[in-house]
Amino acid sequence: MHATTEESYDPTLALLTVEEAARRLSVGRTTCFALIRTGALEPTLVGRLRRVPADAIPEYVTRLRTARQAA
Repeated sequence: MHATTEESYDPTLALLTVEEAARRLSVGRTTCFALIRTGALEPTLVGRLRRVPADAIPEYVTRLRTARQAA
């Protein structure tokens, strides 16, 4: 049985999988990988695993909002 979004959300996590980051941004996995590839979303490597720092999510959203307000 799969956990629901509320059950799987853990605000104490410092590093998120790409899938967890995508879920927090309400985008698909492919879009999240594209954000990482373009540098819009900061990734980090733990060994061979790609992770997204949890604080990179609100930073990305802030940049989006700032860019929108400047336009």
